[in-house]
Amino acid sequence: MAGKMKKGALVRAVREKLENSVEATASDNRFPPYIFESKGEIVDMNDEYALVKFYVPTPNVWFRIDQLEVAE
Repeated sequence: MAGKMKKGALVRAVREKLENSVEATASDNRFPPYIFESKGEIVDMNDEYALVKFYVPTPNVWFRIDQLEVAE
């Protein structure tokens, strides 16, 4: 799945991979529903992370690539 991810791809977060992650324990683990239910666009990437822009009035969010899935 990570092979399909590139800038401009529409993605959503995978709840099971995000809820028990190191990132969840390092911050507030009450994630907003829109990251799982709506599509976001990858606006930047590096080897392990993707910066995702959701179309709601919130800042962009960095996710590990394995915590995302391509939205259908």
